[in-house]
Parts: sequence; structure tokens; C-alpha cells
Amino acid sequence: MELTEPTAWSDDRLELGEGARWVDDRLVLVDLLAGRLLTTDAARPAPLAELLRLDVPLGAVAPVAGRPGEWLAAAGTGVVRLTADGGRRPVADLEGGRSEPARMNDGAADPRGRFWAGSMTYAGVPGGGSLYRMDPGAAPVPVVTGLTIANGPAFDGAGATLYLADTPRGHVDRFTVDPATGALGDRAPFLRLDPAEGAPDGMTVDAEDHLWVALWGGAAVRRYRPDGTLDREVRLPAAQPTSVCLGGPGLHRLFVTTARYGLADPGPLDGALLAVDVPVAGRPAAPVAAG
Repeated sequence: MELTEPTAWSDDRLELGEGARWVDDRLVLVDLLAGRLLTTDAARPAPLAELLRLDVPLGAVAPVAGRPGEWLAAAGTGVVRLTADGGRRPVADLEGGRSEPARMNDGAADPRGRFWAGSMTYAGVPGGGSLYRMDPGAAPVPVVTGLTIANGPAFDGAGATLYLADTPRGHVDRFTVDPATGALGDRAPFLRLDPAEGAPDGMTVDAEDHLWVALWGGAAVRRYRPDGTLDREVRLPAAQPTSVCLGGPGLHRLFVTTARYGLADPGPLDGALLAVDVPVAGRPAAPVAAG
């Protein structure tokens, strides 16, 4: 089936849909505050199926290389390993014990198998969030501090460029990355959005190394060229897009998670998973190294 307009991909409505990823020829996503990992068929609309449920917020997952059904997750106040048999092994507590309660938010693997995950305080305290990098077999380390709500991260195909959003500030910055070591180099402004445009939330980089950005409060997803100029905008029938990925047939199906969270009067498609076909292809989610 061809989708020319954004279409609800199931009848489910999520409180805070997030973390859309294309993994092993299927879509996975989370209902963040409910701690649910979900999946669905990309060929036709269908109910969301629950893969697992945690008793803490689940920000995002990355598949573990060579281990089908196993995930590394930004969850609760740190990083957790989720096994195919339902086991859960804490890896690192990064934000626990703080005077200002905090949790993990978005996260993704880079092309070399490192896991990168951001954090935020529940109150959205300015400067209260960080981005952590976890190298295979090593403990996570903070690599960017002073953020408010860390979203992304998203990498180009070579793993030499990192895009990172600080949502309440309306900022997306671009970092150079040493692919061999993961060390961050130059940091430069990439996007500076006016609040009327929406706030940058989840992001993905497509096969042409253009950046797609979900605009929380902006009812849209935008595609930006590597020089930061706007290439296209997809308007959506939901106020709060939260994450975006490309998958499905030929990796040309744009999937967008949305949220009902915080809306006094949600519309019929707020909280829906939306899909529309686009003329550019994406990439599957990179796996984390087994470690």
C-alpha cells in the first residue's frame, strides 16, 4: 500500500510515544513513561504488540549485535540490558541519587557499536541533563553536560557527525566525532528554532545524510540538508511529534511517534503512531556491540 498522507498506523494512542527504530525488518518504539517496548508490522496498519514492560520509564533501545531479541536500553536512571528471555540486567546507574529527580531520555547506537544516551530532570531544570557515551565493554561516561532535555542522538552514515537536540532551548548542535575512538571534536550550532516552529525532539539521519527532526508542539517533521537549510516539511495531524524513523518497503516509510502527554484536550490522533511514504530512504538502527 502507498501512503501519500500521514496515516494512523494503529488504533493505539500512547501517552508518550518515543524511540522509533527500524530493527530486523520491523518497527520498534516505546511508550516512555509506561515503560513499554512495542512493535508492529510495517506492511499494513495493525495493533501495537507489547514486547516487554519495565517498572521504570523506558526512553529508547538499541539492538545488541548478533543477539536477536536482546536490547540495550536507556531506562530509569541508567542503562539496562534486556535479554530475549525477559531478563533484565542493570549496567550503570547514571542519574540516581540526585537531589533533583532525573531519568534517562533518548538513546541510540553509532555505526561502530557504541551506545549514546541522554538524560533530563523530571522538572526540566536548565542544565540538568547530560549525554553519555558507552564504549563496548566499558562504563558509560558523560561527554556533553549542561543540557536541559537531551534528544537524539543521531549519526551520519560514517559515524563522523553527531546531531544532538536540547529540546526546550530549540537547539540542535552538530559535533564532529572520531569514528575510531568516539571522541567528540568541534561543536557547532546546526538549528536554532523559534518556539512558534516547535521544539526539536527525536531525530534520524537518512541514507543521503540529511537530518529528519520531529517538532514537538509544531505538528510537523522536517528534513534538513547537511548545511542546515530546510529541504522539506511533512505536516502532521498530531500536535506533539516525538521521534521519527524510516523503514518499511525500501526503507521509504516515515514513521512518527506522537504524544498525548500534557495536552488538556487531545485530538483524535494525538498519541498515535503515524506513517507516510517519502521519496528518500533511511537506514536500519545501528546495533550496539555485544560487549
